[in-house]
Amino acid sequence: MIELVIDQRRKDLGGFEVGRVLPYAKRRMVGPFVFFDHMGPVAFAPGIPRSVDVRPHPHIGLSTVTYLFAGEIMHRDSVGSEQPIRPGEVNWMTAGRGITHSERFEQARHFGGPMDGIQAWVALPEDVEEIAPSFSHFDAAALPSFDDAGVRIRLIAGQAWGSSAPVPTHSPMAYSHCVLEAGARLSVPDDYTERAVYVADGSVEIARQTFGAGRMVVLTAGVPATVLALEASTVMLLAGEPLGERFIEWNFVSSSRERIAQAKADWVAGRMKLPDLDHEEWIPLPPEPAPPNPMS
Repeated sequence: MIELVIDQRRKDLGGFEVGRVLPYAKRRMVGPFVFFDHMGPVAFAPGIPRSVDVRPHPHIGLSTVTYLFAGEIMHRDSVGSEQPIRPGEVNWMTAGRGITHSERFEQARHFGGPMDGIQAWVALPEDVEEIAPSFSHFDAAALPSFDDAGVRIRLIAGQAWGSSAPVPTHSPMAYSHCVLEAGARLSVPDDYTERAVYVADGSVEIARQTFGAGRMVVLTAGVPATVLALEASTVMLLAGEPLGERFIEWNFVSSSRERIAQAKADWVAGRMKLPDLDHEEWIPLPPEPAPPNPMS
């Protein structure tokens, strides 16, 4: 029932920490999910420096999905979007052939407050890796939500439990936020080849094993699985069909190493348009080798 357990690796970003889960040496992807970070949790004091913000930076070949449990982030991008995201909402940005964006903690800078959420990247199928970039925002009320015996489920993207989210995905997948009361049970949908459960808060039991916050449990394909909450808990379910090998360098994802090399050259040469509303600074290409940017 359990194929692998991945413990988050804490990364200090110079103002707050993230827990890196994917990619992992023994498991690069779960379905189309190629990157998964838990941002925080952290309590910001008023007046945090601008250095905590994520300055404009580029992406290709993926969709980024930002989902918050607490706090607020201001998103600006090169297709003209300016959109704050708040708890329960979804920012879904498809990079395709290329996009740039920034994420700034402007609300926390003025007033202080918490920050807690998930940043994930979803790889695009090869036939749409070079589509036009786009951005979509969905309020919490626009996402399918339902309660069942002590479990509150919000479907962030894809299809599960007979429901479909309005987010414009490009491959079969499911991504959901589940809040369980102590003693509640959640049956994990088994209609996807690859599935994983990430424990964001609390403690759960899967296959008679206990898992606390910050752990991702990758489930065996085709085997039914149930999550039992040992206390009030929050879990993220991610599932989908494998897309094949993807290469990741810095913020770039592609099925082609040559395409990533071209994207790096384009960024260095200034050929990628910066956000109209945030173009005074940007993140330079890091020296080799470079891991993915912890936020997108």
